[in-house]
Amino acid sequence: MVNLTLKDGSIRQTEPGMSVIEIASQISRGLAKAACAARIDGEVKDLRTVIDKDCTLEILTFDDDDGRRAFRHTASHIMAQAVKRLYPDVKLAIGPAIDNGFYYDFDRETPFTTEELEKIEEEMKKIVKEDLKLEHFELPPDEAVKYLKEQNEPYKVELCEEHAGKNEPISFYRQGEFTDLCAGPHLMSTAAVKAFKLTSCTGAYWRGDEKNKMLSRIYATAFPKASELELYLQRIEEAKKRDHRKLGRELELFTVMDEGPGFPFFLPKGMILKNTLIDYWRKIHTREGYVEISTPIMLNRTLWETSGHWYHYKDNMYTTVIDDTDFAIKPMNCPGGLLVYKSKPRSYRELPIRMGELGIVHRHEKSGTLHGLMRVRCFTQDDAHIFMTQDQITDEIKGVVRLIDEVYTLFGFKYHVELSTQPEDSMGSKEDWDTATDGLKRALEELGLDYVINEGDGAFYGPKIDFHLEDSLGRTWQCGTIQLDFQLPMRFEIDYTGADGEKHRPIMIHRVVFGSIERFIGILTEHFAGAFPIWLAPVQVILMPIADRHHEFTLKAAEKLKEYGIRVETDLRNEKIGFKIREAQIQKIPYMVVIGDKEVEAGGFSVRCRKRGDMGAMSVEDFCAMAKKEIDEKTII
Repeated sequence: MVNLTLKDGSIRQTEPGMSVIEIASQISRGLAKAACAARIDGEVKDLRTVIDKDCTLEILTFDDDDGRRAFRHTASHIMAQAVKRLYPDVKLAIGPAIDNGFYYDFDRETPFTTEELEKIEEEMKKIVKEDLKLEHFELPPDEAVKYLKEQNEPYKVELCEEHAGKNEPISFYRQGEFTDLCAGPHLMSTAAVKAFKLTSCTGAYWRGDEKNKMLSRIYATAFPKASELELYLQRIEEAKKRDHRKLGRELELFTVMDEGPGFPFFLPKGMILKNTLIDYWRKIHTREGYVEISTPIMLNRTLWETSGHWYHYKDNMYTTVIDDTDFAIKPMNCPGGLLVYKSKPRSYRELPIRMGELGIVHRHEKSGTLHGLMRVRCFTQDDAHIFMTQDQITDEIKGVVRLIDEVYTLFGFKYHVELSTQPEDSMGSKEDWDTATDGLKRALEELGLDYVINEGDGAFYGPKIDFHLEDSLGRTWQCGTIQLDFQLPMRFEIDYTGADGEKHRPIMIHRVVFGSIERFIGILTEHFAGAFPIWLAPVQVILMPIADRHHEFTLKAAEKLKEYGIRVETDLRNEKIGFKIREAQIQKIPYMVVIGDKEVEAGGFSVRCRKRGDMGAMSVEDFCAMAKKEIDEKTII
């Protein structure tokens, strides 16, 4: 008998030689029906995998990330099969599952039209209805290459030939008349893909290289139930309304111009928002014992050779020559922070030293990847670098985690945590890595935070904790990160004098809270749909007089609000009050104040709140006190 350790820790015995799908059927018919893939001894495997020895076994459904990927990967094969049925001369490239869906790249002379996408969808429905079984088989490398050449699939041949040198069998999946080069895993049948939608078609270079041919990429998504697809499509429509690029223009926050692709211009209202975030950042970091530094935006080649960036990151850096010396604009702030630490002798009594920097960094991103504020070539990173002794690791990590939690909670974000461990191409000893990883684990466990282990995804210089926040549409964004680093302190030969009078090497933490302030503003804009909390809103109150005779009172009232530190504007235009209110609502201003004869006579306001609606009459003093309290408490209204 074979002993299977299931997800809940229970042991199940089965006959050797049974496949995963057969075992799932024994456990529950419902589980077998929902199964998409399996995790066997930590590795994601196909449901067809035969188990003949003791192992841990987890049946993965659409609710699991890897199960969802297998489901959508099968959907991509269904789409490719439909395309080949309708357009036999099209050549296949690749079709992976991605976040929220999948895509497939095709070589075709003309892009797919909307009408053609509809035809492909209809053909996919037929393939699903046909209930085609997916069959897995393998061929020796030379036979695999020969088969793909016979099929006239040059892109598949190229991929196959790259693996042929390993002298390992090449994996294929077949469904009906359609066969694709693929490692899997896949569903058992096409019938399980009940609901799907082709969402768009764009151009994409083969293998992401602009020197290669431009292919047609069809994006799509798929779900087990039509209701889930409908909910997703509703969210997509809502996301379009919340697109930070659209709202950035409408709310006059930022713009990107042809003269500087990837280099955003912040407009006056956007600068208020950005500076308010920075003021908040400075306040909480001062409270937590950080000192702020500023390091040069351009430094010479020697520095970047020492840090390793010149050899490992140069393609993403902007370089120039000054006085016959190579210089680079900084893509990261950490080397400058190390030089600041090294600028004078340090003692163990100073540690931990917490250095914060709102540093402007530049990275060369390909033009096709640029996206509003989310992917830019110049941004402000809210870096901090903490230099500490080994026995301070856990406490410092806990302090950073608490700080990040405070910030995300303030904005109403939920989040989950990932701990990424040693990658294959790491630097340093296993002992250092184990010490660093244990320090991160201990900090998270002492704080009672749930976390997921992301094996092998740490930075090359140390393990890290990543914070993935969830916005109001359920989308996740990786923003905050904490990285432990034993390597850069060694490369820069920094030290401190210990209690024993000897030199010792400190340990370094790299961490960000916002990540990129520009990107964080983009996330906030979409999270709040442009209706920022009152403390962040560029304009917090707008005063709208009904007639010219109310202007004098309006201007005096505006001065009173400014005395309270409230950001106020007045709309003195000769327009009807209904028009003014509608425009204020479009601008998503938290409070709209109407001033007419009654208000002037009573010396007060008629107040309308963006969220709570009509609040009736209030005295100027009472309104100022209420608004000031909400601003100071950073209330989300």
